Formats: sequence, C-alpha cells, structure tokens
Amino acid sequence: MVASSFAVLRASRLCQQDWKSWARLFVPPPLSTGGRTTWARTNATLSVEPEGRSCWDEPLSIAVRGLAPEQPVTLRSALRDEKGALFRAHARYRADAGGELNLARAPALGGSFSGLEPMGLLWAMEPERPLWRLIKRDVQTPFVVELEVLDGHEPDGGQRLARAVHERHFLAPGVRRVPVREGRVRATLFLPPEPGPFPGIIDLFGVGGGLLEYRASLLAGKGFAVMALAYYNYDDLPKSIETMHMEYFEEAVNYLRSHPEVKGPGIGLLGISKGGELGLAMASFLKGITAAVVINGSVAAVGNTISYKDETIPPVSLLRNQVKMTKDGLLDVVEALQSPLVDKKSFIPVERSDTAFLFLVGQDDHNWKSEFYADEISKRLQAHGKEKPQIICYPAAGHYIEPPYFPLCSAGMHLLVGANITFGGEPRAHAVAQVDAWQQLQTFFHKQLGSKS
Repeated sequence: MVASSFAVLRASRLCQQDWKSWARLFVPPPLSTGGRTTWARTNATLSVEPEGRSCWDEPLSIAVRGLAPEQPVTLRSALRDEKGALFRAHARYRADAGGELNLARAPALGGSFSGLEPMGLLWAMEPERPLWRLIKRDVQTPFVVELEVLDGHEPDGGQRLARAVHERHFLAPGVRRVPVREGRVRATLFLPPEPGPFPGIIDLFGVGGGLLEYRASLLAGKGFAVMALAYYNYDDLPKSIETMHMEYFEEAVNYLRSHPEVKGPGIGLLGISKGGELGLAMASFLKGITAAVVINGSVAAVGNTISYKDETIPPVSLLRNQVKMTKDGLLDVVEALQSPLVDKKSFIPVERSDTAFLFLVGQDDHNWKSEFYADEISKRLQAHGKEKPQIICYPAAGHYIEPPYFPLCSAGMHLLVGANITFGGEPRAHAVAQVDAWQQLQTFFHKQLGSKS
C-alpha cells in the first residue's frame, strides 16, 4: 500500500511537470531585436490593497499579475506635496515563474533600494528638488501616490504595462478636527470618532513654527485626543522664539485637561527636536503631565531662554569652531553646542518632574547629541530618586523620526543655524526605526494614560 502511494505521488509530480512544460509553450516568449531582448506585450494588472485609499501610517500590499514568467520589470512611485515638489522612487524586480510579482515576497534587485522591502516605494522616495523635506500641511486632503509598472529594468525607458493611483490620508474615517482659539492657545484638536473621554496628548514640533497637524491627526485614529499645538510663527503668536514662556504651555495643558472629551487626571506630551526640549521643560515646571515621549530632544535650552514665573534657563553656549563641513558641502553641527554638564545653568531641571518618560533616539542624529542627552536625563532622574526613563536607541537613524513611511530627511535648512546642515540617518535603518517608534509611543501612552473611559 505504501509503495503504491509513492508511485501515485511520483506520477502526479511527473504529470505536474508535464503540464508545466506544456504551459510554457503558451507563454509569449521574449523577442530579440537587434541583439536586445524585449518582452511581448502582457495584460499586466497592478493591485494595491487596501484598495483606493488608506491612512499614511498603514502598510500596503502591492502586487503585479499577468506578467510573463520571470519578466524583468521596474516599479516606479511618485507624489507631489502641496507646494508642487515631486518625490519619486523606483526599484527593479523580476516576476516569478507564474508571471506574478508580490512585493511582500519578491526582493528588489536594485534602484532606490534593494532587498525585501514591501513599503520601499514610499519610504525610499527622494525629492526632485534638493534638500526638500516631505511635510503634510493640510491633513484634510490626501497625498496622491502614482504607481507604475514598466517593462524591463530601465526606470525611464521601458513601456508602461500598468498603473494605479492610491490616496494616502491623514484623517481616519470619522476622526474629528476641531480648531482651537481659547485664550492665547492656538491649536487643533483631533478626536476619535466614537464618544469619549479619551487619553489626551499635546503634540509639539520643532524649529520653523507654524501648526503641523499630521502626526496628531494620525494618532487620533489610534484612540487618543491629540492637540497639535502651535507656539510661534502662527496666527497672532510671536514671530520668533527669543524666550519660551511656559505660561503659554501651561494654558494649553489646562485647556486640554479640562476638555470634556479628555480623561484625567493627567495628559501626555509628544515632542520632536525643539518640541522635545519644550516637552521636557513642560514636564519639569508644569503640573498634570503624566507621560512624555521625547524624540531626539535636548536637555538644554538651545537658541533661546526658557522662562517660568521668576525662573529663567539661559541658552547653552555655541561652539562655532566645532562646526564642520561635510564632503557634500553641508554643515555638521553635532559638536556645536556646549555640554549642559559644563553650562549647568542651561540644564532643564528634569529632576523636579514626576512624569514617566520615553526617549526615542536616532543614534546617527547630527542635529545634536540626542543619545547623550537621554542618558544624562536618566542619570539625573535616578540620582534624585525618580523613575528610570525608558530609552530606545535606533542605529543609523537620523534626527527626524516621523510616522511610518515618511522618506528620510537627511539634510536641509536649519533656521537657527541659517544654513543647510546634515541631520544624519541611513534610509532603510531610518524607515525601520519609524515603524517601531510609532508603535512604541502608542504602547507607552496606552500604558501610562490608559484607554478611553
């Protein structure tokens, strides 16, 4: 009985091989034209799931069907930001024996990235305009991503076989956007679709001012009431930041804590770069802050004075002779700030805080020494009997750790420096860091603030 079973199995395998051999006869063969191999026209289709639209932080499933077996193709992606700047990426692939290509299983053979990278066509995008950072300014409209499949491995020369357009949104269905003009506070509050109350978070960005909402709007889709807070260069707020008055931020904290759709007793803070520095100052001086996530923030006042009531923290000294020039003609300012262990008056008094902290650190941050700052904060908190903060370090990640799939901004204009600087980071490692950091901060806030009541 066993022997006969093996015989049937061998026969079935032979049968399958025969059918595969016959099937190959009906596949359009490559055409040879003047010594150059091209492929016959196919009925290729490009599918992107979820179909039609998704949230920006949501992974996509990208596949191509109807190709010739092992056909070489190039996939291209493109989008334009609200200012018309073009971002593009491309990668070379080869279809499988069945004429299919699934980016979750097929490694890229080169181009803007290589290897198994299902979302590489987004995170590997580069601006056509040099040193341009992809920022979403209006969260009420999507970024429109165009995807194309081209015959062969020439990103600009092959015949287009298939095309798809996909909308990447920043407001999950039902998320509510509420402009805030309360006293001096200028902000936008994002609330989840269902009735609250929800854990509340204030979201702060860095130098440049204005009101950036895209991180807050995405985070509101995860069950948080998130207020994107402007603090200068917006509406009737100050145009510059010579002094950061904590009383303004205290007013914002009190507003959010008293909102009927925000659960208490405390709220969370999320800040990146200068916003991380301000988050540390808020947690040190103000009450009602239960948890704070600091992404590549400074423990010293940088570029301006921080004041609260009758206290002031002067800015740390600049070491202009430590500024270096990269081979690409960019300034490297990572050594350009005096240590707050030397300029002790510039050290934000974090030891006063009872806040739970999570520090997300890019180990290739060239804006300033984020890892050193996180370590010194941890030492000071523990020396004063406070809870040891959580520190997560990301090798080869740069300064701007954004929500998932934003392209790396490795260099650009620094408004305080007044020149283009390197921000550090390696594209793939930075992309990995962004996916993990996004999940880590959500887990941290849910743990410290709880879920909705």
